[in-house]
Amino acid sequence: MVNLVQKKFQQRSVLRRNDEEETMKLPVSELKLPKDLKGAENGRLPEAILRPITPSGKLHHLAARAWEAMHDAAMQVEGTKPFKPTSSADAYRTFQQQLSGFMTRFVETDTGTGTTRTYQGKKYWLKKGLAVMASPGTSNHGWGLAVDVWSANGLRLDWMLQNIEKFGFSWEVQSEPWHIRYCAGDNIPQAVLDFEARPVAA
Repeated sequence: MVNLVQKKFQQRSVLRRNDEEETMKLPVSELKLPKDLKGAENGRLPEAILRPITPSGKLHHLAARAWEAMHDAAMQVEGTKPFKPTSSADAYRTFQQQLSGFMTRFVETDTGTGTTRTYQGKKYWLKKGLAVMASPGTSNHGWGLAVDVWSANGLRLDWMLQNIEKFGFSWEVQSEPWHIRYCAGDNIPQAVLDFEARPVAA
């Protein structure tokens, strides 16, 4: 009897957790662009303003600094490791990467999915079974501020909800808990400065 009661309680807990995640509101902060992005082209950022991030990919140098501080904090916590982009192209995404991904997922004939994009004046339809993406030159990732975090659910998402804001990150859309962006502009968050001021281990 005890085992049966425990099992039912665990099932209710899982259902409640799933319901909470489905109805959860992700905090969305106003985006402030770094000044050196003024006049820049999406997906064609100068290498001089990009920096590599751990463990792979690149971001705008201010977003990269914030990511490194946030990554270090996340890696200290049980249940959040690994803390990484879903792929190197899910941080900064060049125009060529955007174009390649788009042409892999979209075609010029109606596929019946109902999901369309326009590129160079032409209408494209999403192939069945593939994830949607932006038209080339319009991706959120083309500014070097956005990151798609691998497996953003469970304990990892809990940690993100409690911590990413202090590193200058925020969500952008409610339907994508994995997609976050650096929105602090040129005002480097104190948590990032504190991380950078720490003595380097010998």
